[in-house]
Amino acid sequence: MDSKNFLFCSLDAALITDVAWQVHREGHDVKYYIEAESDREIGDGFVPKTDDWEAEVEWADVVVFDDIWVGSDIGTGALAEELRERGKAVVGGTPNTDRLEEDRGYAMEVLEEHGVNTIDHRVFHDFDEGIRFVQQNPAPYVVKPLGEVQNVKRLLYVGDEDDGSDVVDVLAAYKKAWGHRMKGFQLQRKVEGVEVAICGFFDGERFIDQVNFNFEHKKLFPGNIGPSTGEMGTSMFWGGRNELFAETLGKLEGWLAEEGYVGSIDVNCIVNETGIYPLEFTPRFGYPTIALQEESFESSTGAFFYDLAHGNDPELQVHNGYQIGVRIVLPPFPFDDERTYDESSRNAAVVFETADREGVHIEDAKNVEGQWRVAGESGMPLVVTGKGETMRQAREQAYERIDRIVMPNMYYRDDIGERWIAGDGDRLQAWGYLGPQS
Repeated sequence: MDSKNFLFCSLDAALITDVAWQVHREGHDVKYYIEAESDREIGDGFVPKTDDWEAEVEWADVVVFDDIWVGSDIGTGALAEELRERGKAVVGGTPNTDRLEEDRGYAMEVLEEHGVNTIDHRVFHDFDEGIRFVQQNPAPYVVKPLGEVQNVKRLLYVGDEDDGSDVVDVLAAYKKAWGHRMKGFQLQRKVEGVEVAICGFFDGERFIDQVNFNFEHKKLFPGNIGPSTGEMGTSMFWGGRNELFAETLGKLEGWLAEEGYVGSIDVNCIVNETGIYPLEFTPRFGYPTIALQEESFESSTGAFFYDLAHGNDPELQVHNGYQIGVRIVLPPFPFDDERTYDESSRNAAVVFETADREGVHIEDAKNVEGQWRVAGESGMPLVVTGKGETMRQAREQAYERIDRIVMPNMYYRDDIGERWIAGDGDRLQAWGYLGPQS
């Protein structure tokens, strides 16, 4: 493909840096806009920047939005829709697809309207009403905040007690600490099984044939304990339109076409021997999932997103085995503590013991005269990936790469992918969800 002009837009936090860097390395002209002042240095030295994304729209052959948020409000879907009406090729959502993430109740309604099974759920805008509901209907529940505060991932709570008493205590605590910011919450019945996200790339009319199946590791510590984070790592593989896809995203293909959606969308599910139960949508790129997906692309990243945005029936060649990605973080992640960040992490050097950078992806990083350094405020500088014919081989490659990276105070989970090896893969296969594929 000839060189094209790509405009990447982060209208809240800087998230899409690694993809912009990859497209730039492929020889395309790239400009990257970051709205958040605290994140402006992210990507410096890796990706060309712009201070005014709107002034670059006419220059761009493709405009890519990285998230649904514009500051504290959803809004990139409306911007993408407006640009499409002007004839621009855009990777991004619509107001309704943005709402899938922001309004969990609406998301469940869309699923139900299209014949997708859902878990018992209920949305509340009053803490006391939610507490009374649990007391009157004792059971284990998952508490999922609504609105902008849902980005504070540690507020998601998965109940353990059969009578729901721990959920009652958590809601009472949230009322005191977060009542002024939490616009509401969803209570979802807890279901046991294998958690898997089904991810597809939609070109405005249909899903491409390659479907991604990924397994998130959200807790901070190995063994899936500790506070919830956005994500500590992901394991995945690519497949076809099997039952997992057909019973979830496949049923929304017509609706997404009516919306004119373009980009990545996934639905996270609990799967067991009785059925597939969607939990939540990510109607945008996932992070660090997109870095791992991009690592597994065996065809051009830039050509793929150009064809996706233009509805050119994109062809995507991917690695046929297994992949894992491990997020490398620094104090005080996942918490906010400016003093700790200043003392332990700000501007820290990333040292490589060899010249090999294969499988190393940037998040909150910058390049200062050839020296990689930590950037931004979040303490998430790198994602390290591995691939293999088996999940075990993918793990070995990723962790061997991590062993060659030196950053004072860095930490990461050392068990990414182990759940698959320990039985998740066998269970999904035994329940018949992984094949046959079309």
